[in-house]
Amino acid sequence: MILLIIIGMSVVTMLPRVFPAFIVDKLQFKDWVNRWLNAIPYAALGALIFPGVLSVNADKPHIGLIGGLVAVVLAYVGLNVIFVVIGAILSVFILTTL
Repeated sequence: MILLIIIGMSVVTMLPRVFPAFIVDKLQFKDWVNRWLNAIPYAALGALIFPGVLSVNADKPHIGLIGGLVAVVLAYVGLNVIFVVIGAILSVFILTTL
């Protein structure tokens, strides 16, 4: 019985994720819809990262903001993502040790 419940729950969870993938490939959207859909990952990433930036050091939130700003500048320059992350981590580390 438990095995049937697990299989049923996996099917119910999988269908809403897999089904749109097959439909969206067949549809042609207008340009403004495509631009909006392309912006969703960046908005979601910002919503996930920004609270963490503010909670790097609860007593000194400016440290996290400076680390985030360093990451933005390094990304704007065009560095690889690994170097952006390392730069932000190093800047926060240096600021917290001062």
